[in-house]
Amino acid sequence: MRRVPVPFVVAFVLAALWIGAAGSAHAQRYPVVYNFFSGIPSELVEPGGSLPGSNDWSCRPSAEHPNPVVLAHGTGGGAQTNWGVYVPLLANEGYCVYALTYGAHALPWPLSAIGGMRPMEQSGSELAAFVDRVLAATGAAKVDIVGHSQGNFIGNYYVKRLGGADKVDKLVGLAPPRLGTNAGGLGAAAAFAARLGAGPAFDMAVGATMCHACRQLIAGSPFLEALNADGVYHPDITYTNIATRLDEAVIPYTAGLVPGPNVTNVVVQDGCAQDYSEHAGIAGTARAAGFVMNALDPAHPRPVPCQFAAPFTG
Repeated sequence: MRRVPVPFVVAFVLAALWIGAAGSAHAQRYPVVYNFFSGIPSELVEPGGSLPGSNDWSCRPSAEHPNPVVLAHGTGGGAQTNWGVYVPLLANEGYCVYALTYGAHALPWPLSAIGGMRPMEQSGSELAAFVDRVLAATGAAKVDIVGHSQGNFIGNYYVKRLGGADKVDKLVGLAPPRLGTNAGGLGAAAAFAARLGAGPAFDMAVGATMCHACRQLIAGSPFLEALNADGVYHPDITYTNIATRLDEAVIPYTAGLVPGPNVTNVVVQDGCAQDYSEHAGIAGTARAAGFVMNALDPAHPRPVPCQFAAPFTG
């Protein structure tokens, strides 16, 4: 029998190992803990790092999941702290999954881990640059974005105002405040202030804290008026809005359920009265995650579980 040269065998084995390692996010199983705060320990251990299973720049999308998933956190969230459930869940399902912290002030940790503070226009530019990096690394044509709270505005701003529509297929929103919020009556207060000619003073008062984006989240803010001037949605994007009736931050919760073409609206309590998740907890429940996974892969829907979900943790 003809012998195969040893160097050829070695090269073949190394090539096979390299091919198997590419997309290693698919090979390893990561524990999924359904708790909104499950990503915080990783941030404490590795400040400014990435959750295991995310930001693998050698990952190659599969034919089953051709779009990498980019996670866009909410106000005060970050790449690790907001996505303790979704990074391992998506990686285990074979997705290339990526997360960043945007809108953080240039301050020492742990303040640097608190994202969504700076104006949303700046955060949108950060997301745009990150998506370009994901597409270049993976070779994918488009990404899907899963946003939580403010992250839905960042994703939509990128799509509608920064040319992202050609690079995004689906926007899946958890607790999306599409029309802004009137939490604490701030939306009404802003409207009264504007009618009294005190709009700039009100804006300055609300934005005087570290959270410059907070004023922009309020219903009727100049940012939202401009973003939604041509309609809430981009016609070329598929949207899924997943809301909770118990949302204490998006008020009314229906502000996130604006109807439209290519739009699916879901309320997690419909058909599941034992789901008590609110604005934070919705990003930590198995039920909301089931809706997210079906939105990302509508051709292969799975039953969505209904089980007790606690406020805040999910």
